[in-house]
Amino acid sequence: MPACKNLSKIMFFVVKCASKIKQCILLFMAVVLVGCASIPAGVQPSPNDPWEPFNRSVFEFNEGLDAYLLKPVVAAYRFILPEFVRQGIYNFFSNYNDIYTALFNLLQGRLDYAFNDIMRVAVNTTMGLGGFIDLATPGGLEKHREDWGQTLGVWGVPAGPYVVLPFFGPSNVRDTFGTVADLESDYLFRFLPDVAVRNTVTGLRVINARNTYYEAGDLLDGAAIDKYSFMRDAYIQRREYQIKEGRDDEEPLMPLYENPYLN
Repeated sequence: MPACKNLSKIMFFVVKCASKIKQCILLFMAVVLVGCASIPAGVQPSPNDPWEPFNRSVFEFNEGLDAYLLKPVVAAYRFILPEFVRQGIYNFFSNYNDIYTALFNLLQGRLDYAFNDIMRVAVNTTMGLGGFIDLATPGGLEKHREDWGQTLGVWGVPAGPYVVLPFFGPSNVRDTFGTVADLESDYLFRFLPDVAVRNTVTGLRVINARNTYYEAGDLLDGAAIDKYSFMRDAYIQRREYQIKEGRDDEEPLMPLYENPYLN
């Protein structure tokens, strides 16, 4: 099938680019060794960001990683695969994440949200061809996004200082532990017996996550703003809203970097 052939081309390109990951890791180590980035003149330090010089260095590393590795791969992905195929891939991973969202809503005591999420999975998995077609949203079942970081926040764990993680981007001390928990509790794709298939699915998942914010990144790059400060403030505001209010249809602009395992 043409779509399968195109997908194979994308995966071959991803595998070919995988050799650059080692170089990116070495680049990150070099950034850390060289020193912390200075705060631009005229930019007021944030009380939520006591490690700003170090965070800016990691941010610059992530920007380079995105510009030289992720963005070219995503551009090829968008060029080769038609929009409806990309939408189906997005729907599939979104449906998978709804399983975890239901669990997190149960842990947060939001039983009505959890029931909604379970119904989404049931509808999209059975009638939506395994999740490739989203029939739940137009049917009135709202899409939620939850993770371990939000759950810890609902339980009363303080956010702690803002921190930028290599590869994952904006976070805080609480959400850093949440990210580790998210990765460790993500079992489904670990059950795939074939290592090549498992790695391919993981790579496709990362590409799908970055593709979601492809245009948003270009808008931020073209804006005459301090991108670091904008993304930091947007992340802090968004996470606070998600924990206190928790609904996505009213939340502020999302940051460019998202945990690829949660999209």
